[in-house]
Amino acid sequence: MKPGRWMLAALGVVAGTMVVRRYLPDDTHRASPSGTASVRRSVRVVPEGMRIKVEVLNATDTRGLARQATEFLRDAGFDVVAFGNAPERLDTTVVLVRSGRADWAAFAVKAMHGARAEARPDSSHFLDLTVLVGRNWTPPRDPLSP
Repeated sequence: MKPGRWMLAALGVVAGTMVVRRYLPDDTHRASPSGTASVRRSVRVVPEGMRIKVEVLNATDTRGLARQATEFLRDAGFDVVAFGNAPERLDTTVVLVRSGRADWAAFAVKAMHGARAEARPDSSHFLDLTVLVGRNWTPPRDPLSP
């Protein structure tokens, strides 16, 4: 093979691997015991037919983290209705229970490994949960996402 064809073949293998990894059905996002994050795609944690309205706020200095968490949580079955930046900075991701449904917060805690839940009812926002994304959350690697 000519040198140019080797490069095209290698590029094809890399692209094919990326497509396969993107659509593996049993992928999740988990932290490894060593403390480093092994990042994978989320799986649905919200039962079909259930609508949990969520707001996602970036509580770090990392740009774009709320948008990445929004995509991740939507893949997990949440109805993310808003995202933006939080006024405070947090080390740990916190799920705020707005509607009094702590059982729904458990779904978000499961999806956002390493998160903790706190009850902070707020009927004025018409939300079920607010997710404050802290520094401990690592976004999934998703090279095919825009």
